[in-house]
Amino acid sequence: MSIANRRSYLSDIVDILKIHWPENRTVNIVCHGNSVPTGYFSTPLVDTFNAYPHLLHKNLKHRFPFSVMNVIVTGIGGEPSDHGARRFQTEVLCHHPNVVTIDYGLTDQRIGMEKARRSWIHMIESAKSQGVKILLLTPTADITQRVGTASEEQRLLQQHAAQIRSLAGQYETGLIDSLAAFEQYQKSGDLSDLLSWVNHPNREGHEIVARELLRWFPMI
Repeated sequence: MSIANRRSYLSDIVDILKIHWPENRTVNIVCHGNSVPTGYFSTPLVDTFNAYPHLLHKNLKHRFPFSVMNVIVTGIGGEPSDHGARRFQTEVLCHHPNVVTIDYGLTDQRIGMEKARRSWIHMIESAKSQGVKILLLTPTADITQRVGTASEEQRLLQQHAAQIRSLAGQYETGLIDSLAAFEQYQKSGDLSDLLSWVNHPNREGHEIVARELLRWFPMI
């Protein structure tokens, strides 16, 4: 199995976004996860309008000006995926989403690989059972991922990212490889350019994630 085809996975939703009044209908995108989609920058500052869910919403509206859409954030700062899985039915699927993004890689370092895997599977299978399209996100980098370092923290985050990639392939979902995008940036820049805190991206970091998300909503 492999991850979904980026050009066709959300084609039915893109078709809806192209329709204009009076035939159009609302599309709901739910961004579920921890402090990153929630918009925490330098804690306790929450900079909602510079976080990737809002940037995605703004860019999608520019791309599909006739669309009616909601981008709903159900993140909680500091929350790992086992807690997110517990409230998935009552706080995510209750919005009748067309698309759900899941972003827990940073905080899942606290709960271990197996508990994280079970929690992600629960959310993926719950969404798929209702016909919801899923985009899994590997974590944005924290300061341990600076090029040239070699630490247990760096290895652990890489392991969680690898597990998320594997789940995207197993369930044939979409994948936004945020960690790989941050690593690519470091080939010509410094990781600190993308961070507002030790483990939170700044506006530039969120823009990288939003661009990767936007690639799943092609015009054709």
